[in-house]
Amino acid sequence: MTTTRARRYAALIACAGLGLATPALAQDKIVKIGVLNDMSSLYADIGGPNSVVAVKMAVEDSGLPAKGWKIDVLSADHQNKPDVGVNMARQWFDVDKVDVITDTPNSGVALAVSNLVKEKNAVLLNSGAATADLTGKACTPNTVSFTFDTYMLANGTGKALTKAGGATWFFLTSDYAFGYALERDTTAVVTANGGKVLGGVKHPINSSDFSSFLLQAQASKAKVVGLANAGGDTTNSIKQASEFGIVAGGQKLAALLLFINDVHSLGLKTAQGLSFTESFYWDMNDQTRAWSKRFMALSPKGTMPSMTVAGNYAAVLHYLKALEALGGNPHDGAKVVAKMKEIPTDDPLFGKGPLRIDGRRIIPAYLFEVKKPEESKYPWDYYKLIATISPEDAAKPLEASECPLVKK
Repeated sequence: MTTTRARRYAALIACAGLGLATPALAQDKIVKIGVLNDMSSLYADIGGPNSVVAVKMAVEDSGLPAKGWKIDVLSADHQNKPDVGVNMARQWFDVDKVDVITDTPNSGVALAVSNLVKEKNAVLLNSGAATADLTGKACTPNTVSFTFDTYMLANGTGKALTKAGGATWFFLTSDYAFGYALERDTTAVVTANGGKVLGGVKHPINSSDFSSFLLQAQASKAKVVGLANAGGDTTNSIKQASEFGIVAGGQKLAALLLFINDVHSLGLKTAQGLSFTESFYWDMNDQTRAWSKRFMALSPKGTMPSMTVAGNYAAVLHYLKALEALGGNPHDGAKVVAKMKEIPTDDPLFGKGPLRIDGRRIIPAYLFEVKKPEESKYPWDYYKLIATISPEDAAKPLEASECPLVKK
């Protein structure tokens, strides 16, 4: 065989090899999911190990393992520190070949991880971080927010309390990205509805003593004290506000982000009467009850699922549905998210609702009030539905969006 013919033969063999390899790559059915959240501190009860359980339930319910897919679930504690979260995510991408990160409570961590996810062309399924900036000015083609955001919270609790006579507000705000966004969005709603913000104070994340902050709120004589915090900070604020007699003195507490785990921790005697907004409650209908009871049996603490835990289940279920529609895992985050936006979302916890171009899932929200002890008829029977907020009102309109993906 001449040298020229040998080279042509080698080239043909190489091309044939590529032809065989391409379908194999397209049919890659290996997926790695990383659950990144607070496993040990103030947000552990609303996510933590419970989020891992929900993600594993989504993997099982997707039916993909039974069809030959290999899906691994990893987990890590970001310690509420953006640098720790980014370093963990980088190791997952570079060493462990993780495809998708889910949960990320703590908006500072989520914003930082979202940037890295875009750089690595992976996927971020946000369920725990509240900042609306993730689908606003900081949106990317690789990140989606499935459950709630500060816009939803503000237009639920903030609007309802202002219209009900809460004309003046004072904020206790967690001193990082989440708190800033929640105070900003609620202030906009309060003022748009004729209310006025008299002042506010920032407190460090994971505070144990709120006395000086609550004294300032009390001295402001504002009708509503808005708690722009979450998790352990919210429960500590509420407990200490009770000790200071803030509600007894005529002021109303607005828990701008409250979870069922917080209510359980506080007890109905302390939490009764609190108004708040969520997009999920375990006792909403037969489907949410059935799933939540399954979840409770698997929960390390035997608790009902929080809104963020439910969101992790729904987000991962839809992500896996998109991979199946693609015929395999392309290991191309932007491509997967585009498919997630293309196919209809539908799950037993939130129902149907489109995933918009900005990455925001459009679902209803609900204004709840915590029941009085005598109104609760069985374990975890904590919420009374006050109003339903339409999907269109629960999300910022696209025409007002700062997301660079949105065409004006």
